[in-house]
Amino acid sequence: MAQTANVNFRLDEDVKKSMEQACSELGLSMTAAFTIFAKKVGREKRIPFEVSVDPFYSDENMARLRKAISDVESGKSTLKEHALIEEEE
Repeated sequence: MAQTANVNFRLDEDVKKSMEQACSELGLSMTAAFTIFAKKVGREKRIPFEVSVDPFYSDENMARLRKAISDVESGKSTLKEHALIEEEE
């Protein structure tokens, strides 16, 4: 049997709870889930899922937001209340 090693890291409490729930529904412990992840990374030499930047923080969107803030601050524009925009998955 392979020797084991401890790995410690910090995780946001909400993220931890969400992961514990998902693992429970899959019949896994968090240790088993992290072990599966680590083995796959070691075997494939890559993160086994797509990692991307949130498009909200793109240069184009940030420039648009800065302009909107500037327009409100200068009086060129006003803020208007609108209905909540639901994110599609």
